[in-house]
Formats: sequence, C-alpha cells, structure tokens
Amino acid sequence: MEPRIGISSNQRTMIEASEAHWISYTPRNFVEGIRQAGGLPWLLPIGQESDAKDYVASIDKLLLIGGQDVDPRCYQELPHEKLGAIDPVRDAFELALIEEALTQQKPILAICRGMQLLNVALGGNLYQDLSLRPDTTLKHVQLPTSFSQPTHPVKIDTTSLLGKFLPENYQVNSFHHQTINTLGKGLKVIAQAPDGVIEAVENPEQRILGVQWHPELTCQNISSEQKIFDFFVQQL
Repeated sequence: MEPRIGISSNQRTMIEASEAHWISYTPRNFVEGIRQAGGLPWLLPIGQESDAKDYVASIDKLLLIGGQDVDPRCYQELPHEKLGAIDPVRDAFELALIEEALTQQKPILAICRGMQLLNVALGGNLYQDLSLRPDTTLKHVQLPTSFSQPTHPVKIDTTSLLGKFLPENYQVNSFHHQTINTLGKGLKVIAQAPDGVIEAVENPEQRILGVQWHPELTCQNISSEQKIFDFFVQQL
C-alpha cells in the first residue's frame, strides 16, 4: 500500500458571484511532490484540536506546510510591529497534530512555517522578523525572482538525514521573514545559510526533518529537491 501522507491545510474566504465561501486548501505542489514520491496525499483541514488524534491515527506520516506567521503567544512573546498575519486557530490545530504525531511515533516533514511551528512545539522560539537578528542577513524573501529558482547557498551537515542525498554545498530558494531563534528540545541544526540563518533541522530518533526553503516549488524542475519528498515518503 502507498504510505498515507497527511498534509496540513490552510484556510481562507473566497468571494465568487458576490457570495463568500470558506475554503480549506493545500497548494497542489505538495500533493504532486508526495504523489511523485509514491505516497498517497491526505489533506487535513483545520479543525478542532480534539480531532488531531484521529487524524494522525489515519495517516502514516505528517507533512506540515508553509503559510502565516506563528502567533508569538505560542512562545510567550508579545507581537512585534513587523509580525505578519497570524491564524491562532490554525496554530492550535497544527500544534495538536504535532503532539499526536510525536505520541503516535509518526514521521514528520516540516517546511518553512511548518519547521518554525515544529520548533515552537518543542519549546523553542522565533525571531518575529529577520531584522531582529543581531547580524545582517541575506535576502530571504527573493521576490521578484521566481520561487522555482534557487537564490542563495546553504551548507548541509554531511552526516545528517539531508546529507544522505544532498551535497554539502547546496542552493535553495527562499521565502520567509521569520526564522528560528532558540532551538527546540531534541532538534539539531543540519543546514545554515552563510548569514547563520537556520535552514534545516532534524531529530533522527523521532524521524523528524524540517527545511526552511520550499522544495515543493522547485521539485518539478530540480531532481534533488524532489529527493526530499522521496526520502520522506520512502525512508523517514
């Protein structure tokens, strides 16, 4: 049987023919990346925290996707003026998914916001904006450059999970204004940008892998990016 990959979802209101419709969605790129890797995508709509146990029980692995900023109240901070849009309901639900995935020993792949939220779930915190870091940073929001094009290097730990199939010196795309500050319990930094921004984390014992960049936006054109989904579905 194909591994069932639960993919977290986002939500918004869509206006059509003067009527408002609430929709739950996941970008198709994630679905296609999982399908290409041999997995069966299962979309997990935002719901009650109490639903998380049953959702996680019905899947083999959990994929956490990008989206809004993490609510700083999740790590006991007040909102900075540079904080972007938040969705506390989504945060609460996905934190419950993470807790259940850890409890039920299901592997987790966390991308961008997903990696940041995972870090918070494990007791870490975030810089609410890259400008709050003590050092200057690269351009981590690469607009107007297409997200299908890598724009800056990262250095990958060759002994890590990523080091099994990616080279030490690697190029990635970038679309984030928040980043990990204090690392969550049990996580290890396995990739960094030249400015020190954390680009990937892992906990092999708990089968956790997180990346800050967006392989879903490059995997159709760059085979090494598809390998991230392949590894998650087939080996993690």
